Amino acid sequence: MLRHRLCFLLLVLLSPPLIFCLNQEGLDLQRAKVGFDDPNGVLSGWNPGDDTPCKWNGVVCDSATGSVVSLDLSSSNLSGPFPSILCRLKSLSFISLYDNFINSTLVEDELALCQSLEHLDLAQNYLTGELPRRLADLPNLKYLDLTGNNFSGVIPDSFGTFQKLEVLALVENLLEGTVPAFLGNVSTLKQLNLSYNTFSPGRIPPELGNLTNLEVLWLTETNLVGEIPDSLGRLSKLTDLDLAYNSLTGQIPSSLTELTSAVQVELYNNSLTGELPSKGWANMTSLRRLDASMNELTGTIPAELCELPLESLNLYENNLRGELPDGIAKSPNLYELRLFQNQLSGKLPPNLGKSSPLRWVDVSTNNFSGQIPESLCSNGALEELLLIENSFSGEIPATLAECRSLLRVRLGRNSFSGEVPAGFWGLPHVSLLELAGNSFSGGIAKTIAAASNLSQLILSSNKFSGGVPEEIGFLDSLLEISVNDNMLSGSLPSSIVNLGQLVKLDLHNNELSGKIPSGIHSWKKLNELNLANNEFSGDIPDEIGDLSVLNYLDLSGNQFSGKIPVGLQNLKLSRLNLSNNRLSGDIPPLYAKEMYKDSFFGNPGLCGDIEGLCDGRGGVKNMDYAWFLRSIFILAAMVLIVGVIWFYLKYRKFNKAKRSIDRSKWTLMSFHKLGFSEDEILDALDEDNVIGNESSDVEKGNLQDHGFDAEVETLGKIRHKNIVKLWCFITRDCKLLVYEYMPNGSLGDLLHSTKSGLLDWPIRFKVALDAAEGLSYLHHDCAPPIVHRDVKSNNILLDADYGARVADFGVAKVVDANAKGTKSMSVIAGSCGYIAPGRNMQSPECRPPLHQPLPINRPSMRRVVKMLQEIGNGNQPKTAGKDGKLTPYYYEDASDHGSIA
Repeated sequence: MLRHRLCFLLLVLLSPPLIFCLNQEGLDLQRAKVGFDDPNGVLSGWNPGDDTPCKWNGVVCDSATGSVVSLDLSSSNLSGPFPSILCRLKSLSFISLYDNFINSTLVEDELALCQSLEHLDLAQNYLTGELPRRLADLPNLKYLDLTGNNFSGVIPDSFGTFQKLEVLALVENLLEGTVPAFLGNVSTLKQLNLSYNTFSPGRIPPELGNLTNLEVLWLTETNLVGEIPDSLGRLSKLTDLDLAYNSLTGQIPSSLTELTSAVQVELYNNSLTGELPSKGWANMTSLRRLDASMNELTGTIPAELCELPLESLNLYENNLRGELPDGIAKSPNLYELRLFQNQLSGKLPPNLGKSSPLRWVDVSTNNFSGQIPESLCSNGALEELLLIENSFSGEIPATLAECRSLLRVRLGRNSFSGEVPAGFWGLPHVSLLELAGNSFSGGIAKTIAAASNLSQLILSSNKFSGGVPEEIGFLDSLLEISVNDNMLSGSLPSSIVNLGQLVKLDLHNNELSGKIPSGIHSWKKLNELNLANNEFSGDIPDEIGDLSVLNYLDLSGNQFSGKIPVGLQNLKLSRLNLSNNRLSGDIPPLYAKEMYKDSFFGNPGLCGDIEGLCDGRGGVKNMDYAWFLRSIFILAAMVLIVGVIWFYLKYRKFNKAKRSIDRSKWTLMSFHKLGFSEDEILDALDEDNVIGNESSDVEKGNLQDHGFDAEVETLGKIRHKNIVKLWCFITRDCKLLVYEYMPNGSLGDLLHSTKSGLLDWPIRFKVALDAAEGLSYLHHDCAPPIVHRDVKSNNILLDADYGARVADFGVAKVVDANAKGTKSMSVIAGSCGYIAPGRNMQSPECRPPLHQPLPINRPSMRRVVKMLQEIGNGNQPKTAGKDGKLTPYYYEDASDHGSIA
């Protein structure tokens, strides 16, 4: 009472100045507030005129003593140094400054004063320096999360002396050294997550097997080598083990089957060899998800493993053989089965899918045979069915014609036969339908009109007959129609010109006839048109010259007549073939060159300056041209009689010849019709013309002869509206890639510059959609597929209309469908700032229930999600050594386990 009266008296005497009646803890919090930059006003309600801070935002007090026990300012957009003054709050047991811009080092001696602290969460900030050794002196500390900062150096040995620590998360920092063995001394640990650090190569310490209370062990991408120690099998409480993306070798130890509490085991992308343990799987009754893909495993898939109630089984890209055990069909919760690129054989279990909510089935590139199980879509959840490159036979089951959940279907290169069920053509959500390389017969049903989401129709090399249905012109999402090497007949429907999004139309080697429909000028995005070896007739329409992005045109082996449209000269064609038709008249001047000779043979009525076409006329022209050149040389000789001028010109001629010889050593490989030469490219190599660069480490690698050229040629064949066009490749002492120019630069430049105002929400949405379509084409539908391993805003370029194009395949992986594994185009693994910390997966409460699919931790998906967040909020992802906001990463119910096929 006396204290309140004194305050009142002072207020009366000294009014209007404000007198603080705040208690000491409130004053300490006010001092902490002063050190923060608070642009969102999160701390604006911290009123110094209050008696206590107990009602302030983020502050919790003990109801009995009134002391501050908790401070939670997560995701508040605060910046500044860590407020060490908080350690003066004697009862403070909980501090969370997760996801802010705290950008200082941690002062050891000041942190050591936080003797009551139990929970310290400083994840997703910009803290630097070494890990404070004296954190281990905090006697009550149970939870320590420093994920997503810039801590460097080694993990201090004092971290092996924590007394009560249960959770240690040091994910995504710049830590060095190796995973320390002394962490095996912290017997209270329940979660240990050291993923995504720059450790030196080292083994998994066997001492970690002493952590008998451990529930989560994540060592993803920590540069682990050697074998998995048997001692990990002693972790009887372990529910989640992730050793993915390392260089582990040797066999999977049978002791891992003693992890009786394990729910998820992730061993993918290592170099593990030998067979899967044949026995012991029956002990793992809690196991729901196993991923041992991208290794070098051999042997068969154990029957005991398939008897477990699995939700997800990923064993793709190994050398497994034998049959798929029937027990897998009994799993009541199986939603994902990916076994592609092995040597598995036999038939799929006949009841597969009958008891399971299957969503993704990919057994491509194996030796499976028999028919497709009729029960695959019994639960109505199947989204992807990928069976390419096997020996499946028979017809498509009628049950699949009713599977309206399907999004992607790839049955190519098998031995299927019979007619395709009418309903199968019209599945409303299918975007990719590939039936190529089989023996399907019958026609394309009119029910295809219902396939409103179809973007790729690939039916090549079958026995389809009949005409192209009029209804195909109603599918305005179609990007590709490839129905070559079939027995289609009749004329093209007039409705086909309505496909304004069409990029590729390939109908060669059929029996189609009639004229090309008028109105094809609407195919503004058409890149490839191949109608070769049919019975088409009539004139080549002048409209074909209006298809500005067309670079592949093959109309050979038909009955086209009349003149070649002069408008073809407007096109930049990498391939032109009009041979074996009935064309007449003059060849357009641009193509009247020897290099195009093969493009016009078999047209007796054509004339031009090409040897073998109208020889007499061409010979006269050549003779006149030769006399003209001789006259020029005579005049030049007369001028050179003048001494000084002659010497000067001789000198210049010598230098010019020297440069010409030097430049003649360059070799050019073009992928499109070029409007420039290698000399123009070399002339442009000037420092003043540099418009962008990126700093990165360069490492030496050895490729087989012509390996680099072959991979560049693969990239040059990519044709997609959302992929930056590779014009050509020139090489001598160094190798130069020439891409098309993007006038609006990179997405990253626009997002983080004064021009960001140009990117309104419609444009951002369009950019995100374009980038996703480009990446989807590369990862799933390109042949061979290409995995882009450096997805970020700086590698998304914008054209004049802000259309997005995916660029920079310097860190891509080209997948060779005819060989095991992938051919890496670079040893660089991606850009800092797009590697996810995995924070939201640490605690069991952050994982979904067991009956739901678990988010899969894949670098390519993480980078795409982070880039989409960057597009949405404009904040730059965290980059070591630079300031900028680290946006929190949210795992989605998604996976990039998709087939390489």
